[in-house]
Amino acid sequence: MDHAAIDESITSRQEVSGFGSMIRTQPFWVFLAILAIGIVMTFVSDAFMTERNMFNITRNFAFFGIMALGMSAVICTAGIDLSVGSLLGLCAITLGLTMQAGWGIEVGFVVCMLTAAAVGAINGVLIAYLKMAPFVVTLGMLAMARSIAMVISNNKMIYEFGPDMELFEWIGGESMLGVPNVVWVLILMTAGFWWVWRYSTWGRWVIAIGGNAQAAKLSGIPVERMIVSVYMVCSMCTGLAAFMFIGYTGSATNGMGVTYELNVIAASVIGGANLMGGVVYALGAPIGAALVELIRNSLLLAGIPALWQQFFVGLFLILAVLLEQIRSRGRS
Repeated sequence: MDHAAIDESITSRQEVSGFGSMIRTQPFWVFLAILAIGIVMTFVSDAFMTERNMFNITRNFAFFGIMALGMSAVICTAGIDLSVGSLLGLCAITLGLTMQAGWGIEVGFVVCMLTAAAVGAINGVLIAYLKMAPFVVTLGMLAMARSIAMVISNNKMIYEFGPDMELFEWIGGESMLGVPNVVWVLILMTAGFWWVWRYSTWGRWVIAIGGNAQAAKLSGIPVERMIVSVYMVCSMCTGLAAFMFIGYTGSATNGMGVTYELNVIAASVIGGANLMGGVVYALGAPIGAALVELIRNSLLLAGIPALWQQFFVGLFLILAVLLEQIRSRGRS
């Protein structure tokens, strides 16, 4: 069997790039939907296009966009990670406790990321090597991570972050050149993931595993190790989002991130990540996150009760999956 030929075949599914091909991708049509909603909202509310509102929208969706970049990698392997919301809360507590003890922002960041990496590694090992279902493993981790956060925090809020508190809150809550710092982080990470999906061996292997895991293994790709690494990347994206988010809010509680997994998964799928695996777009995650936040902001400005937010997020999620199925049938 020609392993080289198989490897070339299953890793040839690259992220589509270039304007001509972009108009045939889901992120492009989601972007048009964002523009359409924006145009409508300029007539509905005078506050929509204000500088302050645009600042708030971009800052708010950036946190979900960072998490969605990692989630898109997991979904590309035909997996799912339901634990990201609880993990954000756990990372917030470990970060807060470390900085509260006076260890400084550098140690706090390392502890936050190590917490995320450890949770991702546990998820990945159980899924890749013990062949457990991603839904079951990450659902269990959702409950476990939240419980651990409650225990180690003694169910108390943390709002003192030691000698580096001012720097910490500047990193998470301030801006450069009028753009929130967290948005700059999202931009850099999106560019990094674009390069990864387009040019790196790791990215090609992840896409190959999502397209056909068995063929990928036959071609020599270390499928199990790759799956572990994907779940670690997803969790570490959540850890980074937690670091920025706590700096912005100025406090850490074990209840942070409740139901965030729905918005993160929705942002990833709306942005073009295929739940069947093998398809991913770097730009899809931030575009999907932007639509989710735009829905929330538009409902608020239109005077519609916030209780309707999850309804519309769910609706767009269903429509995104339906659109992908229609497009898949058209290609076949």
